[in-house]
Amino acid sequence: MRSAERPGGEPVFLQFGRMPDEPGEILQPDARREYPTDVLKRLHADATEIVGKYPQARSALLPLLHLVQAEDGYLTPAGIEFCAVVVDLSPAEVMAVATFYSMYRRTPTGDYLVGVCTNTLCAVMGGDEIYADLADHLGLDGPGTTDDGRVTLERIECNAACDYAPVMMVNWEFFDDQTPEKARRVVDDLRAGETVTPTRGAPLCTFRETSRILAGFPDSRPGANDGAPGEATLVGLRVAREHDMQAPQAPGTGSASDVAASPSDPDEEA
Repeated sequence: MRSAERPGGEPVFLQFGRMPDEPGEILQPDARREYPTDVLKRLHADATEIVGKYPQARSALLPLLHLVQAEDGYLTPAGIEFCAVVVDLSPAEVMAVATFYSMYRRTPTGDYLVGVCTNTLCAVMGGDEIYADLADHLGLDGPGTTDDGRVTLERIECNAACDYAPVMMVNWEFFDDQTPEKARRVVDDLRAGETVTPTRGAPLCTFRETSRILAGFPDSRPGANDGAPGEATLVGLRVAREHDMQAPQAPGTGSASDVAASPSDPDEEA
């Protein structure tokens, strides 16, 4: 705790340190420390394919972290050490990168990572209520994983889908315009082994399968690359065109009409 003062002399107290629901250990003490020979052989084959896509090995660190997360379900000492060897960095340097990004998990994660956005707009639209309702429904005191290992619940930061607030994500797939009832139905279906399809995208796969896709391997799910912005996303563009709105001319970029030029159909642009 540190004290500062406002311009008028009133003290301001700033709380530093870990948030109450933030993982305390960077790596879990009971996590896997090394990979068996057969696993290492398989991971090295995958890593060779990943690294081959980049001009330098260390440029492949982010997809490599997804690769080991696909193996363990979260980051383990074995995974960190593997990445460090492949890209010729120290484990500390790898962890410095991994802990910067929230998509890399430091605690065991269920088959489905359910994230409820509680940033400003989603919170105003009901995100906090959805999160609290789901935690109660799943028997959790806060962020955590259900006893059956199927669902991990957490709060998430803005995922750039504010036009569909409140938004929930499962393994980084969007569930738009949520309510507590809709959200409960999603997690119940997931725990029951039902096929669940997000608002946009292909039917859900597990968290580990998602991590492998994010490592750069093919996504074979039907419809994985389908979809386009919906009406809520395009409404601003339509209004701008109806009123002949254009961006101001930027120095050295030509006329404003050239800058604003775009297809006549917003759906075609998407």
